[in-house]
Order: sequence, then structure tokens, then C-alpha cells
Amino acid sequence: MSDAYVCGEPDGLSPLLVRVRDAVARELHAQLALRAERIELADVPEVAYQVTRQVEQVLTTPRH
Repeated sequence: MSDAYVCGEPDGLSPLLVRVRDAVARELHAQLALRAERIELADVPEVAYQVTRQVEQVLTTPRH
């Protein structure tokens, strides 16, 4: 059993990974909204860049 389950994280992710997952989900949702709910193959590099920027923000922003 992982420590995450012992600490009460039902999805088995650490708090940091939960924040990363949520940032990725928010950015993908935003990108899909901007692109009429469809990401074209040619747009994948830009979407990946935007997701990476969101993850960077999670990793560099101090927790309150």
C-alpha cells in the first residue's frame, strides 16, 4: 500500500501530483474550449507547451 493511501488520498496521488493533474485538466479544458472542442494534430505542440507552462506554474508557486 502506498503512503498516499495511508495519508487519506483516495486517488493515490500526492498533494503535488493532485495539483499537477488539476492544472493539466484545466489547461486541456481551456484549450478544447478555444478550439471548438477539438485539438488538431498540428495544434498538439502548442497545447503541450501551454500545459507545460501550467505545470511549471504549479511547481514554482509556493503553497499557502
